[in-house]
Amino acid sequence: MAGHSKWANIQHRKGKQDSKRGKIFTRLIKEITVGARLGGGDVATNPRLRLAVEKAYENNMPKDNVERAIKRGTGDLEGVNYEEIRYEGYGIGGAAVMVDCMTDNKTRTVADVRHAFSKHGGNLGTDGSVAFLFKHCGQLLFAPGTSEDNLMEAALDAGAEDIVANDDGSLEVITGPYEFSKIKAALEKAGFKPELAEVTMKATTETELKGDDSVKMQRLLDALEAVDDVQEVYTTALMENA
Repeated sequence: MAGHSKWANIQHRKGKQDSKRGKIFTRLIKEITVGARLGGGDVATNPRLRLAVEKAYENNMPKDNVERAIKRGTGDLEGVNYEEIRYEGYGIGGAAVMVDCMTDNKTRTVADVRHAFSKHGGNLGTDGSVAFLFKHCGQLLFAPGTSEDNLMEAALDAGAEDIVANDDGSLEVITGPYEFSKIKAALEKAGFKPELAEVTMKATTETELKGDDSVKMQRLLDALEAVDDVQEVYTTALMENA
């Protein structure tokens, strides 16, 4: 997989996330609000809300912002009523793309998402057209050089589903989505600090892209992520020298 480093791809994505702190706060507030609305405002009994709140604090969101978002979700404060929508489509080279949105205006959102796809060489598909190519799970990525044997022992003891050794030397621990926080804490206690840790839709197959195709695909992903109502963008594309 020369040039197609999983480590480089994920580090590139992490860097892009770090550069968009303002938008991350907006997305997290939406996720907290919807999580509280659907499952109640108690993080102890609402796994989705607990994950969103943990992520908010990891991103240094003030406690007051978190509490206000929860109250908007439970109806204790007035706020916008967001609806969750998932769009599926294809990018360069047939790479699958899944776009999760939260919006108060579906007409606006689908128009913006469709425009981003069509302008950058992709196309919007139908519901279910690519979802089967992704798995909802927790993903923790460890740098090349991490001891595979020691990490595997700690991860399995903590209840992880799988440990994946990538060709570039990086290691991934895969968890159930709602066991993620517990396993992450157990691994950190055992001395393993992940470089990237998130609950995600992990591609179960990958489409390797090179040269111009890799550049074009990145432009498409950037355009989708720039849409105000987009929460997350997932793809099967593995881009060269990301």
